[in-house]
Amino acid sequence: MQLTPLQKRAERNERNKSQVDLNLVALIDIFTILIFFLLSSASGVELLASPKAVKLPESVADKSPRETIVVVVSASDILVDGRKVASVADVMGRPGDLIAGLKDELDLLANRQVIRAENQAQTQAVTIMGDKDIPYSLLRKVMVTAARANFTDVSFAVRRKYTS
Repeated sequence: MQLTPLQKRAERNERNKSQVDLNLVALIDIFTILIFFLLSSASGVELLASPKAVKLPESVADKSPRETIVVVVSASDILVDGRKVASVADVMGRPGDLIAGLKDELDLLANRQVIRAENQAQTQAVTIMGDKDIPYSLLRKVMVTAARANFTDVSFAVRRKYTS
């Protein structure tokens, strides 16, 4: 017995009714909303990128970090916003508290033009990210140099210690 094309089509439809239809449009909408939510909630997290060479001290920190100029003091180098300005061996070998390379770089950064008035206070702020094993005399030299470069707001980066 020969089936007409219409009957063949009816049989195929009857056979395929047992399969579940998957609505991809609804799934794409859900994933889009989920990605949007994750991206918008992740933007509120403010963390300073810590170099692997620097082990920060632990503290119970109340304030979250701000975007300022970051001075990284590792066991071997002093960096300002990722650029090496001095070697720790050279700094420790010289008398006096002023670090010339650091002062020059901070002076250069302090003279940048501020576009918005509310950001004026941030131009005089610096965050020192010092290794927990550096000597105090080195930390003192960095702080004195920052003060001489007219950076009046000095903060220290620490790892948050969680108390239970």
